[in-house]
Amino acid sequence: MSGIQPAGALIIGGLGHIGRGIVRALAGTGARLIVHDVAVEASAGRDAAARGWNSDLRLPELAEQARAAGAAAVDYALFDLADPHATATGCRQILAEHRVDIVVAAAGLQSTAPVAEMSRAVWDRILAVNLSSVFDLMQAFLPPMADRGYGRFISIASVHGLVASTNKPAYVAAKHGLIGLTRVAALEYAAAGSVEQGGVTVNAICPGWVETPLIEPQIQARMAADGADRAAAAEALLSTKMPSGRFVTAEQIGALTVLLCQPQMHALTGAALPVDGGWTAQ
Repeated sequence: MSGIQPAGALIIGGLGHIGRGIVRALAGTGARLIVHDVAVEASAGRDAAARGWNSDLRLPELAEQARAAGAAAVDYALFDLADPHATATGCRQILAEHRVDIVVAAAGLQSTAPVAEMSRAVWDRILAVNLSSVFDLMQAFLPPMADRGYGRFISIASVHGLVASTNKPAYVAAKHGLIGLTRVAALEYAAAGSVEQGGVTVNAICPGWVETPLIEPQIQARMAADGADRAAAAEALLSTKMPSGRFVTAEQIGALTVLLCQPQMHALTGAALPVDGGWTAQ
């Protein structure tokens, strides 16, 4: 990334399917990476369990991929986004040891049920992870970005932040709220920095269906309903929403993330960018 080499990038939910694509894409810019996830490997040790963060922790496969792609360094942050105290502690620990120029909030939860049947506990956890945690991250990382004059805060929202679907009340509410939060933060930080520095931008990427575990129950339901194999069921499912007939890939989302991080993209802020094969164009 011209002018910001090597940037420090925090990828929240970096061990997920979309998160891994973003990690690999940002690694290719030579960035220093901090990869967040909630899961702790059995080999993490008591220090990681006690502190929730350990720069010596390595998830070998992802670290190897990132280094091979060009990452200057790979460290890890481990905390539960649904717990605001744990999130605040984790953010303080990261800021104490790293300069963070880029935050990509790629973590997400999904659970389906009609409004009348969704439990309040499920509602609360989905909003905590998909929306409230992003607010916590913005409070922690946007002010230091503004002080330096360069920063990128990118949330992985969803096409469901732009349109609704039945049986997803918490997910749709959280993603719509995330886009609103993105626009407010973008306005508040729009004047930070300068053209030469790259400014501070806040944007949301809104993917259509990505072939991840979140979509698998819908493919399985289509298989059962149609008596079809998986490939045919996936094709039939895509035809109901996405004119492209193709799943969005993690690599596409990673490429857009890198583009948004370029210093010359300082005028692109407050956007909800659909990557949805034409879903929301209909």
